[in-house]
Amino acid sequence: MTKTILITGATDGLGLETARRLARDGHHLLVHGRNADKLAATAHDLRSAPTAGKVETYLADLSDLAEVARLGRDLRDSQRRLDAVINNAGVLKLDHPLTADGQDLRFVVNTLAPALLTRMLLPVIPQSGRIVHLSSAAQAPVDLAAMAGTRRLRAMDAYAQSKLALTMWSQSLAEELAAEGPVTVAVNPGSLLATDMVRKGFGVSGNDIGIGADILMRAALSGEFATASGQYFDNDAGRFAPPHPDAAKPQTVAAVVKAIEDRIAGYLT
Repeated sequence: MTKTILITGATDGLGLETARRLARDGHHLLVHGRNADKLAATAHDLRSAPTAGKVETYLADLSDLAEVARLGRDLRDSQRRLDAVINNAGVLKLDHPLTADGQDLRFVVNTLAPALLTRMLLPVIPQSGRIVHLSSAAQAPVDLAAMAGTRRLRAMDAYAQSKLALTMWSQSLAEELAAEGPVTVAVNPGSLLATDMVRKGFGVSGNDIGIGADILMRAALSGEFATASGQYFDNDAGRFAPPHPDAAKPQTVAAVVKAIEDRIAGYLT
């Protein structure tokens, strides 16, 4: 059975490879990107698959939460049902790592944007749906001042903290939705995959990107994730596993989740 699936950051890297595989399986794809030309080229690529289903494109800059909110409204207004949301878009090393108002782009794109977009899309995600958040093997205790934009971090520190923050938020959302909501999981797709982020961030060519695409498809569609809401899947280990120990500290998680919810609250309309 074909599904309607949203993939953010689908114009290159892991998002594009996942979209290509889903297109070959005939799914209805909603592909997001922030560059209009790359988005158009991606849509052409996906539609060229002999078994491709419908492909729709959505343009938005996820470093701007107002644009994230607009994207959420556009998707909510145009789609009666989203079977899966894959929050794939992410950033690590950037020439200009701060927003105009001084926020760290790692936290904005990697944590706040997927949380806001997910909140806005919940009305059209059925109980049987899936929400897949891209986490990472790189996780570190979250500095709330850095997430608020009042303390500067090195790129890798901010990246690792942003990924743990999203993992915590996914865990908290699962508790909130309980059995009434869709499955929400955090997934480390595999370390050092062959993406531009890895090449620019670590100076290596990277591992087979198919490793990551496979686990994202399984997380979005397969039965093995049907009862995994709130869990973290470590694809390096090939199993569900505990994330960073801070995710098991209720007070720490509550503080991080509150900071995220407070930041996105003004955009939820």
